[in-house]
This record gives sequence, structure tokens and C-alpha cells, in this order.
Amino acid sequence: MRILLVEDDEKIAAFIAKGLKESGYTVDHAADGIDGLHLALTETFDAGIFDIMLPGIDGLQIIETMRGSGINMPLIILSARHSVDDRIKGLQTGADDYLVKPFSFSELLTRVQALIRRSRGTTDPTNLSMADLTLNLLTREVGRAGRNIELQPKEFSLLQFMMQNAGKAVSKTTILEHIWGYNFDPQTNTVDVLVCRLRAKIDKEFPKKLLHTLRGVGYVLKVS
Repeated sequence: MRILLVEDDEKIAAFIAKGLKESGYTVDHAADGIDGLHLALTETFDAGIFDIMLPGIDGLQIIETMRGSGINMPLIILSARHSVDDRIKGLQTGADDYLVKPFSFSELLTRVQALIRRSRGTTDPTNLSMADLTLNLLTREVGRAGRNIELQPKEFSLLQFMMQNAGKAVSKTTILEHIWGYNFDPQTNTVDVLVCRLRAKIDKEFPKKLLHTLRGVGYVLKVS
């Protein structure tokens, strides 16, 4: 899951990014409105967290431009402006939610998860399953056929992404973008190594294989 964070306060941005990454998200951070708008218009994200008062272009202008361009990414405004009028203006501009600073990270995370869930039409926000493979987003527990599977953070993020796109072919570039963000080397074999590690944990000891390689295309998680 890839989040766009547009926040000029370095301390707040570092706090949010750290928490999101620890929760399994990939975070692209822009410290001003110009860079934030560029990323929003040229990259694909699962959700955005925008401050309003930003250098260059303010958060509301970014949202207006995005919505005018047909970009429907779920958005949360994170702002020190706390009046009812400010919240109304933010939501009327095109934001999906509005959270006032100071805030609890757990509340921010819950709201991000809720927005992504609604945008995907998901009924159960915490549990994913494919055949006898299960993943719990809250406890970060993974199991197959009643057996617990220990995954490293990147392995967990990859499995989550593949399970949320079960049955669909996913390219290596798409995986790189969602797991590592846009600062990646497209020539790297990082994805192959990560897929190999994940496959060894979720498939190797089980007769029915779920994670498949599509030569020249990428990977797919499906019941063969």
C-alpha cells in the first residue's frame, strides 16, 4: 500500500512516515505543494495525507487540481485549522476526511485504513484470505493451513499487496512502486529476491502453490 504524504513540518512528517512504514505502508513524502502536486499527478497511490498550509501551493489547491484531473485517490487533510468552516471548506474542495492537529497516530492510521477500505469496496478491513492462506492487518499475523508463518516487513507488505490483487497479474515495476516507492532502480532484481523469500515461506512446504511467476509479465497470487 502506497501513501502520498504532503507535509512541510519535518518533525510531523517523520513521525507520520515512521508510523505508516511500521504498519506496512510505503510512504512518498513531499515537503511542499509543488512537489506534492507533481507526485499526485504522475504517480499512483492508495491514499493521500495533505497539510493545507504548504510552501508553493497549498493543500486545497492540490486537491482541486487532482479532482479536476479525475484523480479520485482517497484524501485526508491534516491541519492545525480547526474551525467548522475550515473543515467544511476542506471537504467541499474534495477531501474525504479532515483531522485536526495535534492528533493521535492510531486515529490517523484508522482513518487511512477506513478510506482505503471504502475506496476498494472491502467489507472486512482486517482479514485477507486466499485458499488456506490468511493475513490479519491488525495483528500482522500470517498463517496457512493452521500453521503460523513469520514474515519480515517487506515480505508482509508484498503478501498484503498480492492478496489485495488476488487473481490479477502484477508487474515487477508495480511491485517496486508499491513496496519501495518511486526512488527505485528498475534494473534491480530486488523483486525477484523478495518473491523468492516469500514463496519459500508460504508455498514451499505446502502441496498447493499460490504464488506463481508469469514469464515476461510478473506475478500472480491464485489457486492453481
